[in-house]
Amino acid sequence: MRQLINPGRSNPGYLCYGCSTHNARGLKMEFWEDNEDIVAFWIPGADFQSYENILHGGVQMALLDETACWVMMVKAGTYGYTKRMEFEFCRHVFINRGQIQIRGCLVRIEEGVAYMDLTLSDSEGEVRTRAKAEYFIVPANIAAKRMNYPGQACFYKE
Repeated sequence: MRQLINPGRSNPGYLCYGCSTHNARGLKMEFWEDNEDIVAFWIPGADFQSYENILHGGVQMALLDETACWVMMVKAGTYGYTKRMEFEFCRHVFINRGQIQIRGCLVRIEEGVAYMDLTLSDSEGEVRTRAKAEYFIVPANIAAKRMNYPGQACFYKE
């Protein structure tokens, strides 16, 4: 498994809720590549709960959506926008049981849409939430020109 670089982190104006270190209220996610998967490890804090000691479902959705975005950037080689996501909340995610893992993979690209499978697992490896994501694909040349997509190589340490 190798850690990925966030090319946007050096830009102080970059305030992505999911992965910016500059966003005080954000998730501050970091990502790794594990063969075909993109993986994040995250420790939930008390300020992300709904019912006592339970991770808020909306936060779970944000964690899975951000991971899908990183699958797009690293595996599909461009930016994309969420078209649709389906979530299955299998079991509660407890905030006092340590690190959780979010994992996503690109299933296929078809007619301008990327399809991904994602999971959120607890510290013991039990899948607690599943998601299927569909992302509109921004053509790589447009993503580079209009949105400053840096290219796949920028996500890897030299």
